[in-house]
Amino acid sequence: MTVAGSGDVTDLIARARLGESAAANRLFPLLYEELRALARSFFVGQRPGETLQPTALVHEAWIRLSGPNGPAVRDRQHLMALAARSMRQVLVDHARARHRIKRDGEFERITIAGPIGGEGLAAIDLLALDEAMRRLAEFDSSKAQLVELRFFAGLSGEEAAKVLGVSPSTVDRDWRFARAWLAHELRGQQGP
Repeated sequence: MTVAGSGDVTDLIARARLGESAAANRLFPLLYEELRALARSFFVGQRPGETLQPTALVHEAWIRLSGPNGPAVRDRQHLMALAARSMRQVLVDHARARHRIKRDGEFERITIAGPIGGEGLAAIDLLALDEAMRRLAEFDSSKAQLVELRFFAGLSGEEAAKVLGVSPSTVDRDWRFARAWLAHELRGQQGP
């Protein structure tokens, strides 16, 4: 789902990199709904009363990206990849903070919805996913980056291929491998 054209966003990014503050100020509103829809997808199936909401996730991720030490952004796909990484960090930080709080003598699990492992893994423990992603990055960092682009940024295979500088067929093959690898890792953590 693309709200703003890639050319419009890329042009604004280029102008913002040259120091044009008006261009930088227009980026967030232009991408807001797309980022919010992406954030909402992480909260599918959450129980009522979840303290972190999609709007807060988008705002916190954007603050991290647009701060004075924010990364240099090349284009729309790169921005979405960075936003995905930032959202992942916010979600993991939130899950770790919640994980420290005991409820009824048990640690509370924070789950997200997503197409990582297919059947049986519709809701994924975020801390387990983060740990599995770290192991995947140690094994093959490009496949971990692909998961961030496809799962957390919601990029299509073609968009991810452009960001990674590889062919769409390589992305398709690597996506199948990464999903299978993560599903195996996550099922192993869930127990029998």
